[in-house]
Amino acid sequence: MMVRPNLILVEGLPGSGKSTTAQLVQEILNDRSIHSHLILEGNLDHPADYDGVACFHKEEYAEMLNALEHSFRALINERTTRIGDNCFLEYRKLFDELGSSVPDALRQACAVRDIYELSLDQNRQLIVDRWKQFVECAVHGSDVYVFECCFIQNPVTIGMIKYDAETEDVISYVLELASAAEKLNPLLIYVEQNDLDYSFRKAVDERPRQWSEGFIDYYTNQGYGKLQGHSGLEGTIQVLKARSELEQIIFNRLPIAKVKINNSSFDRDQYKRALKGIITERMSAGQ
Repeated sequence: MMVRPNLILVEGLPGSGKSTTAQLVQEILNDRSIHSHLILEGNLDHPADYDGVACFHKEEYAEMLNALEHSFRALINERTTRIGDNCFLEYRKLFDELGSSVPDALRQACAVRDIYELSLDQNRQLIVDRWKQFVECAVHGSDVYVFECCFIQNPVTIGMIKYDAETEDVISYVLELASAAEKLNPLLIYVEQNDLDYSFRKAVDERPRQWSEGFIDYYTNQGYGKLQGHSGLEGTIQVLKARSELEQIIFNRLPIAKVKINNSSFDRDQYKRALKGIITERMSAGQ
């Protein structure tokens, strides 16, 4: 028996159309007068993940503060959340406000302690705890949350791409997130493309050069890509193919409601109709 989801997870490879899909899902929910929250990749206020946040142990945090001028300390404290022995600093928001006046020492400290630069074990613990906190709040409401690419993509990126971790370690990370989200009856929508090579090259052509250069560097100069000897655009596509294989394994093993949808035509109207059928069926469940 299907259950109405309060969390819709949109996943897929870069260039597959995840952002478009997530936005269309919210449009469809709005058309049905269902109140929803759309959380796209890069959202600095993500309720279940961290973006632009550094995590310091309280002793590291105190040491970092003491190394800075007094005028910065109050501002940094305002952007810091303390949970147990950890201090979470929303540094991206702070840096966006301060611009070039941010001390180099602070930039370097935050770069090293960014949650997605920590060890895989540390990252996993912090992210799973964050998801659990989100679920415990969201489960008491009726709103639907639409998350783009923080469910499968992020664990795969840090696990496989950054650290070339064991396959089972990456899979178990995603399964743990699925377990944490269980109370929200999550629905996973996985966006597919017939031609990975074409869709990624299309994204490279359409997006800023800075994005593609950063992406290629991340995918080929560390972890899996570096160990496999991949380089440049062609090497990045090979890493993406390996990532795709892993994500299909993860998809098949997830014990949650899930569906694949093909976006190869890039026909927005046709695609929205297909999505509407999926969302209508799921949102009518239990009513």
